[in-house]
This record gives sequence, structure tokens and C-alpha cells, in this order.
Amino acid sequence: MRILDVAHEMGHEEVIVLHDAASGLRAVVAIHDTTLGPATGGTRMRLYPTMDDAVLDALRLSRAMTFKAALAEMPTGGGKAVILGDPARDKTRQRLVAYARAIERMGGRFHTGPDMGIDPRDVAVMARQTKHVSHAGAQSGVDTADLTALGVLESIRQTADFLGLELAGVRVALQGAGQVGYRLAKRLHAAGARLVAACDREGARAERLVDECGATLVEPDAIYDVECDVFSPNAAGAVLNSETIPRLRAKAVVGAANEQLSMAEDGDRLHERGIVWAPDYVVNAGGLLSLLHERGELDEDGIRERVKAIGPRVREILESAADDDLPPHVIADRIAHERLRAAREAKRARPLA
Repeated sequence: MRILDVAHEMGHEEVIVLHDAASGLRAVVAIHDTTLGPATGGTRMRLYPTMDDAVLDALRLSRAMTFKAALAEMPTGGGKAVILGDPARDKTRQRLVAYARAIERMGGRFHTGPDMGIDPRDVAVMARQTKHVSHAGAQSGVDTADLTALGVLESIRQTADFLGLELAGVRVALQGAGQVGYRLAKRLHAAGARLVAACDREGARAERLVDECGATLVEPDAIYDVECDVFSPNAAGAVLNSETIPRLRAKAVVGAANEQLSMAEDGDRLHERGIVWAPDYVVNAGGLLSLLHERGELDEDGIRERVKAIGPRVREILESAADDDLPPHVIADRIAHERLRAAREAKRARPLA
């Protein structure tokens, strides 16, 4: 299927391919749905086998942002951007500037922040070129990555309770020790959870979990075979697929990684195996909710309480799914579609100015 046919099938409003010859920038901005407000989503930088792979990643991630905003009851739409290249080798000031200027030309239709491969220092460079990029750093009193980790922690707490387990003592296999994964590991350790396995492609990041959280390290590919209560993916997406799901020895999957399912049918596969999956676009909404603090709508205590509410929302979805004997993502999607439908009807009902 051609990539633009995929965009049409997913319901995207706009797909923008950026090419800047002077800087060497190649990027894609996908705007999925602006029913609830301007498209919002992070920018990631990574290597892709082909341009089509990059576009497909942006398409899937932007659609997930639409659902995330709907379920978090945020006045934002779904968008996502990817910059093609190796962050360690290809990231230059010139490319970041060219990208930021392109975002500024969109006139506020897309608001972005850091994601995989893009850090707060990069955002600081971009912010000199556009007002449509932001990041809640530690200096602001809250940190976007820490808020995301807090939401995941509360989701694990509620999922464990749903399974009849206490957070203290729950066995977690943690995949990814980056900005969010590391903070989540620290929070889990402080809460008494056991990191029975942890991995990261970068050895130094993984070693931190041994020293600070008492984690047991395993090779990245071995994480799927570890017996645990909760498998927590916090790195790349599409890690739950036809090859890895049969290997899982977990009771539940709860993590911050975006687009954890390789395809929707993988959610059904987890359900058939009796593994509870907390939909990632519900669990990892802490970063999106941080906008409420950045805009001055909530103070530090208020934003943390709003993020903690992610846990009870996950619990409600899991209970509804259990009552109907359906995979949790079916329930979550149903709620998101209903909220979007109601918003569209409300817009149509408004009198013209």
C-alpha cells in the first residue's frame, strides 16, 4: 500500500515533508486530527531504513497522540514529527534551525517538544526560531520526563492492584533506561518494586540501574523471556509483535514507549494469552499534560495530581475490558472515538460568526 493511502486510511489531515538542501535536513510532520485543538506531539530523530518508514512512523505516532489527547481530556489535537538521521552523528545546529523555522511557518498548527533523539538543549536552539516548541525542564519546578514516569508508575500501581498485587514487591522487567525509563526505575525502586531485569542499548545507562536501583541486567533481546509481574517497555515502539508476545512471561505490560503494538492485532494476541496491556497512549500522557503547567494553568502540585489521575483512568479501562471480555485497547479506542465524535458534533452545532 502506498504511504499516502495509509495516511488517508488513518484519517490524517496533513502530511508535510521537509527538505532543506543547505542544512541537509530531511523531516516529516504528520498532523492527524485537530478536532480538539492544534496538533501537539514530540519531535524525534532517528535513522530509518527508508523515507517511507519515517513517514509511517510519524503517521502512527500522530494518530496515537490524537487518542492520547482525547483520553487525557486535553484541548489539543494529534501530531508528530520525525527528523531523519543519527542523533549522535547527524544532528547539527543548522538542521535544528531549519526545522524550527519550518515549524514557525506552520503558524501554530503544530506544537512540538523533545522525543527520542531530541533533548532539552535541542529545544532551546529551536525556541530561538519558533514559539511553537517547548519543554518543561527541571528549572521550571517540574520535568516532562519525570511527569511521564509518574504517570507510568501510577499506571503500574493500578494495574498491579487490578491483578491483586501490591506495588511494593511487584516484579518488573524494564526495557529502556533513557530519560523516562531511568526516572521510572528510580520511582519503582523507591516504592519497593523489584527490578528483576533491566536493559538498555547503551551500557552506561543500564549500569546506572544496577548501582542506584539494584536492578539485574540482561541482554536487550533477553528481556522478553524474563519471568515477571510487569513488563515495562520504555524505549522504541513496535516491541509487542508476533515474535515477542509468545515469549513474554509477564502478567501485564505497562510502559511509556509510544506505539508498543506492531499492529492492532497484537493487542488481541496479548488478550488471548491472558496478558493485561495498559494502552500506551493512556499510560504515557504525563508529557502531554505537562503543557498545562507550561501554560500556567496548573501549579506544580496541580500538575502532579492531574498526572497521578492517569492511574485510576487506566484502572477504569482495565475493569471495563474485563467486564466485556475485550482487549483494553478496544475500550480505550472506543472512548477516544466517542469524545472526538462529540467534539465534532459540538463544532457543527455552533452558529457561524
